[in-house]
This record gives sequence, C-alpha cells and structure tokens, in this order.
Amino acid sequence: MRFGVTLPNTGYGGDPATLIQLAVDAEAAGWDGVFFWDTPYAAAPDEPVMAFADAWVLLSGVAQRTERVRLGTMLTPLAWHRPWLIARQAATVDRLSGGRLTLSVGLGAPDDAGPWFGGDEFDRRTRAAMLDEALAVLEGLWSGEPFAFDGEHFSTREVTFLPPPVQRPRIPIWVVGAWPRDPAMWPRRKSMRRAIRYDGLLPNVFGAEGEMVFDATPEEALDDLRAMSGWVERERGSEPYDIVIERSLPDVDAAEAARWEEAGATWWLDDAWWEMYGAPDDPEPLRRRILRGPPR
Repeated sequence: MRFGVTLPNTGYGGDPATLIQLAVDAEAAGWDGVFFWDTPYAAAPDEPVMAFADAWVLLSGVAQRTERVRLGTMLTPLAWHRPWLIARQAATVDRLSGGRLTLSVGLGAPDDAGPWFGGDEFDRRTRAAMLDEALAVLEGLWSGEPFAFDGEHFSTREVTFLPPPVQRPRIPIWVVGAWPRDPAMWPRRKSMRRAIRYDGLLPNVFGAEGEMVFDATPEEALDDLRAMSGWVERERGSEPYDIVIERSLPDVDAAEAARWEEAGATWWLDDAWWEMYGAPDDPEPLRRRILRGPPR
C-alpha cells in the first residue's frame, strides 16, 4: 500500500510557497503522493473568508521541486471545467513531472445553497452525464490522434492534441464511486460501473436508506472495503486497480495500516485537514505531522 497526503490549499494553504514546501517535505519524509483539492471555492457571505490557491498552479510548482512523489488532484469536478482545458493542464503537469500525475474526478459536492459561481451545473444527474462526456473527451485528446466529439454537453471539432502526456495510454484516472452496503444494489450503481472502467476507485459508502455513511467504525469500514475490493476483483479480474481510502493517520501504526492493505486498499490518503482546521494560520502542526512520515 502507498501513502499520500492531501494538502489543504486554503487557510495558510492560500500561500503557494507554503504548500510547495510542504510537498517537498512530504517527499523527503517518505510519502508516496501529494494531492491538492481542485475547486473554484470562494466564500459566501455567511462563510468564513479564507485564502485559496489553485491546484494546477501548485502541482506545476511541486512537479519542478520533487522527483519521486505521485502528484494529483483530490478531486477535480469535471462538470465545472472545460475538459479540453483540464486535458491541457494535466498533460503539461504530467510532462513537467516526468509522468507522475494522477487525475481524480467526481461530480463535486456543492452544499444546499447551490454552486459557487453562475453557470456551474447543480443537478447531480446532469453533472454525471457531463462527467461521462468529459472523460471521453480527455481520453480522445490524450491519444495524440485526430479526435472529434459531439455530445449533449461538450463537443469539439476534429483536432490533434499535442504533445500527449508522458504516461501511456493516458494519465491514470481515479473516479468517485457510490458504494452501497446492500449487496442487491452492487450491479446497479452506475457510478461504480464508471469507476471500474478507469484506474482507481474513490469510494463513498451509502447505507440501506441511501444515506452517505460518515461515522463508520474502523471495523465497519474494513468490512465495506473487503466487500468492494471483492466486487472489483470479480469485475476486473487480476488487472491492476487502485482502491483509495481517505482517513486520518496520526494514530495509525504499521500493523493497523496492514489490515487495510489486506482488506484491499492500495492507497491511503491522509487528508490532514484536522491540523489545518485546528491551526488555520499556522502550517507548522501539519509540517510536523508530515515529517513523521507514513506508517510503514
């Protein structure tokens, strides 16, 4: 299992130099990946005002200051982007990094107040359709061959997109999937079918009543992980595939991490948000956490 840290590019993370240095520290401390939240966030009138830094600019800076760590977004809501712009940004970062980029994608999660900016699509069904089309556009453009697309939401005349990414046949893509605890629902979840067409799963677990599960105990979460990893193996066979979990790591030792690996996890992302929210103006608690390294 590999270990990554998701750096909070808000609060003190609004300072690009601070974030880039934290990423350099993470590589030196033995982490396998560094990820940034990719969102157009801006504070509404009833929310605290915080500085924010752009994920793609940060990734470009980190790509030039590191040599080994995997880089990526966590995650990119493709329905709120033009896919050809993401294709260009991602291919550029992939080349800057020597082929170390992973693109994580999903629908995005605006609150009940709606999107941040006018023009952002809010309806989940529509965003899902836009996600499918955007993924098709990314794959076609990254091929480096003549490509045209005519969808309901996105279209492009025939173009040849050069240079393609370093990684072939394309940049790895991790996709959010809605994992239902009810086995009767396993074959019917469209988002899970979407996820297994690509390179990795970012699971959101849903209970019997269709509610997202936020408060699972470690044992419950391990049971969920075993069930979804078994389902993925049945659907994809022995083909390599990532299952990515996001949990806080400060109190996890190597033996506990091994239990999650045995249950099927291939990546563990420490979101480290509790350090940021505990000290939103001070990056040092997070830096100390990073320098302790992952639980090998």
